[in-house]
Amino acid sequence: MIKRILNYNFSLLNTDHVKLGPKWNYANVISPYHRVYYINEGEGEISHFQKKFKLERGHLYMIPSYTMCSLKCTEHLSQFFVQFFEESSNGISLFSNIRSILTVPARDIDIINFKRLVEINPGRGINRSDNPKIYEKNNYYKEYQDLNNNQNMSDFLETQGILIQLTSRFVAPEFLIQKQPDYIPDKILETINFISVSLHKPLSVKFLGERINLNPEYFSRLFEQYTGSRPLQFINQKRVEHAQYLISTSQATYSAIAESTGFESLSHFSRTFKKNSGLTPTAYKKRNFMAAK
Repeated sequence: MIKRILNYNFSLLNTDHVKLGPKWNYANVISPYHRVYYINEGEGEISHFQKKFKLERGHLYMIPSYTMCSLKCTEHLSQFFVQFFEESSNGISLFSNIRSILTVPARDIDIINFKRLVEINPGRGINRSDNPKIYEKNNYYKEYQDLNNNQNMSDFLETQGILIQLTSRFVAPEFLIQKQPDYIPDKILETINFISVSLHKPLSVKFLGERINLNPEYFSRLFEQYTGSRPLQFINQKRVEHAQYLISTSQATYSAIAESTGFESLSHFSRTFKKNSGLTPTAYKKRNFMAAK
């Protein structure tokens, strides 16, 4: 059980209690981190493609990473929120099969946890702006990571515990479309880790299979059995997700992003990006950064 918990690490970005009005109105936002809201007053709305969620008092809402959504408040909305990155030892997110908004009724412990999280992490709000176009920049991520590194051990561990508890509210069977296997063979686990740090390199099924002394076809079937994806599908998904992160957090050109994520050409990058995300890189950037008018 302890090993299962330690497979996941959560890195706090922002947390605060805020009161919002009609200016909180942003369209087609995609972020590389998870977000959880607890609504304590007023109403708002989150929309995901054609599906709309009413932000209601007494409920928790989670937006998993890389989930496109629009945020809106017409009058008044008071909420606690937390934004955090997730890392796992096997490279597979708890929400890897979910790109939709999740909601559950809040419990008393959730409210206590949110208040405590804000209390032990002062100054972690979004003080510059509530517009993702403004605050989602790489230098801001680095600034808050430095705050995590400098946090005293007691507060750091308590923060991790609270993030684990809040995350646990959204990993019930009805949310997780495909249950991850309890055990992943060492060779597959090592390959996942290798892929995660080698996206910029040429990667083929033949190469990945041979490096762990497995027949490429057998390796491919085994990889799919434990990850739910064929190796090349998994690689392209991770490359596109990393490209989304770079587009969201840097000013790098598409050519530079394509090269750093291992695509052989800009056209290959664009085709794969659209196939996996439904958008071209340019459309993704515009939807991510353009505030609703």
